[in-house]
Order: sequence, then structure tokens, then C-alpha cells
Amino acid sequence: MLNKTVNKNDFRDLMANHCEDMIKFLFDEDIEFSILTPLANIEFNPVLPKDIISEFKPITLFTLAGYTYESAKLDENILSFEAGFGKENFGSYVSVPSYAILQIIVENTPIFINLAIPPEEQINPKKEISVSKGVEKSMDIFLSNPNNKKLLKTKKI
Repeated sequence: MLNKTVNKNDFRDLMANHCEDMIKFLFDEDIEFSILTPLANIEFNPVLPKDIISEFKPITLFTLAGYTYESAKLDENILSFEAGFGKENFGSYVSVPSYAILQIIVENTPIFINLAIPPEEQINPKKEISVSKGVEKSMDIFLSNPNNKKLLKTKKI
């Protein structure tokens, strides 16, 4: 039943809209935050050098603070921001579709968790990263914190 739900377009749209609402709220309140997202759905402009991109995990955490936060904007379902990467602080403009944001984190606490699974056509085919594995790993990370377990609804038998 859960698998059917997280794969429905209506559920995906609901999660993406909720994600955008959360980001707008954080911008309105001037609250810095982090996002957890699959690398397969991220666009870098200019493209990052191979030695830098090879250091990224399939599910990547970006912290929007300082200049990165100040440069951030949400436009047409895309969160974008400027950031520096690697020892050389290589500058790149990062774009992430809202449907691909798995978590929004404030002060080390997830305030938004996206359980929707993007349809195949929304996964960047150029990258060889398993999104479903990333979602599973994200959930494992989430559940590794005992305080998060109480946020999930458990079914009593």
C-alpha cells in the first residue's frame, strides 16, 4: 500500500508543493537550512571538475548558510544557489528541483521529509546513481536518530 502511495503523481505533487512551501517559509523567516538530495537530480553550472564531483555521495547534503543562503532562490519549482566546492572553492550555480529534495534540515533536525519516489522521467539519465537506494539510505539515516522514530506512525497488531 505504501509503495503505491509514494509512486502516485498526486502524492509527488503534494510533497513537492509542501517542500516549496517550507522553503518559502524559511526564506520569509530568514532561517538558514540544509537540504538532502540525490546527486542524480542536481545541475551544476558550470559543471564541477571530476576531482570535486567524485567526492560527492549519491545522496548529498547542501548547507545554505552565509553567501550560499543569500544567493538562494526558489523559482519555477527549482531551488538554486551559488556555492564554492573543493579546496579551490570552485564556484558553481546549483539547481535542485523541489521534487528531488528528500529532507530539509534546520539546526540538525529534519523539518521536512519527502517520501515520494520521482517517476523515471524525472531522474537524470546521464548519471549512474540509484535514487531508490538513496531514498532507502536517507530513511536509514533518519531512523538512526532515536528521536526521529517517534515521528513515524506505527501500526499496532
